[in-house]
Amino acid sequence: MIVGILKEIKPQENRVCMTPAGVDMMKAHGHTVYVEKNAGLGSGFDDKKYIEAGAKILDTPQEIFKISDMVMHVKEPQPSEYGFIKKDQIVFTYLHLAADKQLTLALLKTGSVGIAYETIEGPNQSLPLLAPMSEVAGRLATQEGAKYLERTFGGRGCLLGGVPGTPGANVVVIGGGVVGINAAKIACGMGANVTILDMSIDRLRYLSDIMPANCTPLMSSPATIRDLVKEADLVIGAVLVAGAKAPKLITKEMLSTMKKGAVIVDVAIDQGGCFETSKPTTHNEPIYKVDGVIHYCVANMPGAVPLTSTMALTNATLPYALSIANNGWKNICEDDGFAKGINYVGDKLVCKPVADAFGMTYTLLESLIK
Repeated sequence: MIVGILKEIKPQENRVCMTPAGVDMMKAHGHTVYVEKNAGLGSGFDDKKYIEAGAKILDTPQEIFKISDMVMHVKEPQPSEYGFIKKDQIVFTYLHLAADKQLTLALLKTGSVGIAYETIEGPNQSLPLLAPMSEVAGRLATQEGAKYLERTFGGRGCLLGGVPGTPGANVVVIGGGVVGINAAKIACGMGANVTILDMSIDRLRYLSDIMPANCTPLMSSPATIRDLVKEADLVIGAVLVAGAKAPKLITKEMLSTMKKGAVIVDVAIDQGGCFETSKPTTHNEPIYKVDGVIHYCVANMPGAVPLTSTMALTNATLPYALSIANNGWKNICEDDGFAKGINYVGDKLVCKPVADAFGMTYTLLESLIK
């Protein structure tokens, strides 16, 4: 198979979807890999390293799309790329379609096959291709939240862990999954008073066993969230419904009860955000205020640490990319977990959460595989 590695074009997105080591592995399996010029520079991988791994360099995205059977990205295709996508071409990337109807409609018009990293399932309903970026985003969420609590940025001016004789900050993490547990770990390590919420009693038992003494796991409910945010210095939204839009867990009314200069970090912004007042921001302009509360809603948080993120992403995605290239997407749909990664085929939506998000027609994937 001919595989194309595209350069990211979203603002301040420095990741790349495959390292030179990944290219070397693809070549070892007999596949041809084309890499867009300077695609890896932001992550510390120059074109020479890709050439040494066996890739061929092309100057433009048009050339990559034209020659490739499968194109790979980190982020979803951008409007400038829609016209380059070919019929039956495999688009393998983070798609997050349920948060963007315009993108969904545009991709359905291309006749391509969209496979989303974030909806592929592993054992026990895990999300193996989302997990590494969730780990990065969770840890970054606390790091960024601590920074924007500084008075320099308009925050309350409190140190997350305090110092002897002063109280630590109150941190509320909504969601006890991969993002939430990583955010809570960092906050606990910095000495904050941490509360982590989840709706699964089994998950809460697990969190109770593994988290340190300064972390309190609680059952999530609107009433609990409403009470906790009043005293919170930092709130991290870490909820996920695979493939679907995130639920709105903090309303504008709740926001008005929060401390002035408190910070909320919405890690679910890629899926529409879990706070009513959230809107996507960029690394160039990461924050804004509503009712005196700082909102950090950067839609590609792991792009801030591209070297770590790119290596972690390739570790997770490479086995799936190889499987697609070796066997074709239809032949590996027998794996139910992989099949859940396919969001659309041609002009048909085959991911029910996406179809439900927009009230569009859902088509069973099995009916399209011949």
